[in-house]
Amino acid sequence: MKVIVTCGPSYEPIDQVRRLTNFSTGELGVQLSDELGKAGFEVFCLKGSCATFPGPGANSHVRLFNTNDDLVRLLEQIGGTHEIAAVFHVAALCDYKVKDVEDDQGNQRHSAKIASRSGGLTIHLEPATKVISGMRAIFPGSLLVGWKYELEGTSEEAIASGMRQIVENRTDACVVNGKAYGEGFAFCRPGRTMHPFRNKAKLVRFLSDWLTETIPGTRSATDQAD
Repeated sequence: MKVIVTCGPSYEPIDQVRRLTNFSTGELGVQLSDELGKAGFEVFCLKGSCATFPGPGANSHVRLFNTNDDLVRLLEQIGGTHEIAAVFHVAALCDYKVKDVEDDQGNQRHSAKIASRSGGLTIHLEPATKVISGMRAIFPGSLLVGWKYELEGTSEEAIASGMRQIVENRTDACVVNGKAYGEGFAFCRPGRTMHPFRNKAKLVRFLSDWLTETIPGTRSATDQAD
């Protein structure tokens, strides 16, 4: 049974030496890849090239990506040649990419390395490719689990944001975390009991067990406990 885990940050270039990126080590996605590999799944770990956490282990096929569009191409390639049972979209991707860069005189700068003597610069941003919004088209029959990291608002608002992600992107579940949610993680599905986890180890163990129990049968152990 083949699964995909995305992890780590993407980046969007400003020039050939500078970039926009997110704070992400890739640790959670690597741990999940290793846990799924130990459970017997064939894992494709799509890892941001700037991720600093080592791994995953030998049980995973590692593919590196840079930008959001790089990740989409990898997903399309793997989805087109393999039957994927589930995708865990853990990666911390850029929401914006650089549209253009202007100096103080309003001239666009396209140098491979924009010189500091150019003075002040204005960077115009535009939305980057929203990878999760296209996943259902790539993987129409797969289980899709997204992530929602929220810093502002209440725990209830963070969970509501995760539920909106599920509806808007036609995914099956969402893991919510961040300062708004509070300590740990929440595994959320529409019409199901929310499952809280205090740390990464407990979360990845649950996700591996949930997938193992969900795919072969019509009801998983977690469903029966709801």
